[in-house]
Amino acid sequence: MALSWRWVVLALVFGAAAGARLAWWWQAEELERQAAGHEQQLATKDLAHGREREQAAVAALGQTAMHQAQRLDLEDRLQAQDKTHWKEMNDAQQAQARLRDRLATADLRLSVLLDAGTAAAQGGDSGMRAPAGTGGLVDGALRAQLDPAHARRIIAITDEGDRGLIALKACQAYVREVTK
Repeated sequence: MALSWRWVVLALVFGAAAGARLAWWWQAEELERQAAGHEQQLATKDLAHGREREQAAVAALGQTAMHQAQRLDLEDRLQAQDKTHWKEMNDAQQAQARLRDRLATADLRLSVLLDAGTAAAQGGDSGMRAPAGTGGLVDGALRAQLDPAHARRIIAITDEGDRGLIALKACQAYVREVTK
């Protein structure tokens, strides 16, 4: 009888070992199946993430191209304004130079309009009468001719003022373009 108990115990131990081995194998297969599922999920996530990054890169490149086009357009407009500014400045300088030349050659004399009451109080008709029919003048108004040195100073002041106004206009146009 002792032998039959041994066979039973041996069968139980063998069955337990075979069951443990079978459970171990089944658990390994299940873990392997789960790992394959996780790998597939990770691969899907990686693919989706890659697509998202690609779309973000395309959007960033599109924005960069748009900003670059806007910058080039602004540079073109500013360059055109700069040309206009320098043309206006050059024209004003040429006009002032012609005016200075005409003053220097006595081709042109500057005169001022006198108040008739002030002229009479200071000793009568010390000025010259403007010719009748001169556009924009009062017929027969008294005028006094300016000293050529004073005329040159007035022309210099108006020249600086013209250049200042042209520069101010250019600055305002620049600010308007940049802040659009």
